[in-house]
Amino acid sequence: MSRFFIATAVALSLCACGGGTNPFDSATDGSGDDSGSSRTMPPGTESPSASSGIYRTEPTSDDDTYLGNGYATDISYDATKDTFTVDNLAFDGDNEYSRGTAVSTLGSGSQTYKVYEADTQYTDPNNNKPVTQFTHRAIYGVSTSGNTKFAIVRTGAYAGYGFGGFLYQRDGGVTLPTTGQAVYTGTTAGIRDFDGASGLEYTTADLSIAIDFDDFNESTGTRGDAVQGTLSNRKVFDINGNDITDTVLARINADQNVTLVSYPVANFKVGPGVLDDNGELIGELSSQFINSNGEAEVFETGTYYAIISGDSADEIVGVMVLENSIDPIADSVRETSGFIVYR
Repeated sequence: MSRFFIATAVALSLCACGGGTNPFDSATDGSGDDSGSSRTMPPGTESPSASSGIYRTEPTSDDDTYLGNGYATDISYDATKDTFTVDNLAFDGDNEYSRGTAVSTLGSGSQTYKVYEADTQYTDPNNNKPVTQFTHRAIYGVSTSGNTKFAIVRTGAYAGYGFGGFLYQRDGGVTLPTTGQAVYTGTTAGIRDFDGASGLEYTTADLSIAIDFDDFNESTGTRGDAVQGTLSNRKVFDINGNDITDTVLARINADQNVTLVSYPVANFKVGPGVLDDNGELIGELSSQFINSNGEAEVFETGTYYAIISGDSADEIVGVMVLENSIDPIADSVRETSGFIVYR
């Protein structure tokens, strides 16, 4: 039986996240595979191993609500120009995203992630008339070692979630411990988009992940290692970088007749089969709040995807996607956050 681990957030020092020079390696694109286990990973590296790099992208969907998932392709970063290139998204200028103006970084302390935005206007070369573009934002993170990176692209111009995508990757391999435990800490940076409303918002949070390399015992070709995680101290910002966390909580409180004073803490679901021999993780997380009847109620649910990297399993890169229908701003709210955490 799986249980949700409830933990108290502890303030810890965070590692810096610097700039990278390598584009994302899409040469390994293909159907998701998990090298012999019963799990299905997101699309990317077809035959992953612990000794090689791994590349994963957001799966596409034919569900109306998620129809735009995984549309962003050929994502790359140019360190010389500090620009981000994204293909296959409509009305995002010339596909080259520049460093954000109102918001150029997200994060806290010494760990920050870069923010990029598409052009707001495109000029028709035949008649010089401007074409208004859709709102697109991208977040890019690369680890201090340069061995891991992630990117998230979302569109805020549709009534539904719109079109975008995410990716995360490891360059090189990992040596996973066979005994003991490890704890990783860092921050997240995310984008909120909406089903039933247009617009985009940003988020940040603290993330702590712990792994027990002794238990659970291995089964069905997948390591049994238990993984717990806590996403806490979440903040919400509007597209201009203003902290609107209190505004978000106020509208939830009014709609639900509750008295939230902070954004609910999300916790990883603990159970076997989360980590495999290649260093890839996939699992569930959720948060709760106390409703007007004094009962615990689910606030949001979601999935995290991640890869461990390094000779000493030094860092973890990943993306988590959480949804809630509690915030009355839309039918549902999706938060897509990237993270890099360190031992």
